[in-house]
Amino acid sequence: MKIRPLFVGLVVGLVGVALLILYLRRIETEATGGRKVQILVALESIPRGKPITEAMLGTRDVPIAYLDDRVVRAADKDKILNLRATTNVPVQQSLAWTDVMAAKDDQRALSALVQPGNRATPIKVQISDVLTLVHPGDFVDIVCVCGESKDATVLLQRVLVLATGTETAAPSDAKDVASRRVTVLTVSASLQESQLLALAMEKGKLTVIVRNPADQRIVESPADVSAQALTDGSRRRAVESPRRRAPAGPTKLEEVKR
Repeated sequence: MKIRPLFVGLVVGLVGVALLILYLRRIETEATGGRKVQILVALESIPRGKPITEAMLGTRDVPIAYLDDRVVRAADKDKILNLRATTNVPVQQSLAWTDVMAAKDDQRALSALVQPGNRATPIKVQISDVLTLVHPGDFVDIVCVCGESKDATVLLQRVLVLATGTETAAPSDAKDVASRRVTVLTVSASLQESQLLALAMEKGKLTVIVRNPADQRIVESPADVSAQALTDGSRRRAVESPRRRAPAGPTKLEEVKR
C-alpha cells in the first residue's frame, strides 16, 4: 500500500523538475534575445552598383529580439542574387533590403523591387528639372510645404527611390538624362508612411532632397521651418547651418569615386 504514494510522489517530483528546467531555459532564451535567426552579411566589400554574387555573402546568427525588419535573412538569399547594391556595403556588415536594387531588366516588375513590409508609393513632387538628377536606387528625404502657414515639414528621411516616372533603372547615358522630365517618383514606404504621404499631397506640395547613399543618419524630430524665416533674419539664422556662417574660400567639387 505504501508503494503507490511513493510512486505518485516520484512522478510529481519528476514533473516538477522538468517544468523547472523548461522555465529556466525559457528565462535564458528571453535573456539572450530569443531564438537565433540567420541573416546575410558581406564577406567582402560590395561597391555601389555592383551585382551581388553568392561568393560575396555569408551568414551570421542574430537573436530575433535584435533583428531589424530591413535585414535580409539567409532564407531570402536567392531573391537578392544578381541585384545591384544601392550603396557601398562594408565587410561583415549585415545586408538590408534597402542596400539592393534590381539590375536593369525590362522584364522585372516594380513589385519585385519593394522591400518586404513596404509598399511602392507614387508621389507627385515639385521642381521637375531637378528630378532629372534623381535615379532609382537613390535615397531622399521628403519635405512637405503645407497648411495655411506654408510651414516646411520633414515627413520622411532616407527613403529609397524605386522608380522615376516609369523607369525603374537609371538612364544609360547623358542623352537619356536630358530627355527625362518627370514629376512623379515611386518610393518604398511602410503602409502608415504611405498614408502620411497621401495626406501630405492633399494638403500641400512635396519636394525631395537627395542624400549621399552612405549617409545613414536620421535627425530625430526635426523642427518645422516657418515661412516667416524667409523675411525674418533672426528666424532665418536659427535654422541656418553654422558651417555657412564661417568665412570659407572657394570649394573644389570633385566626383566621388564609387
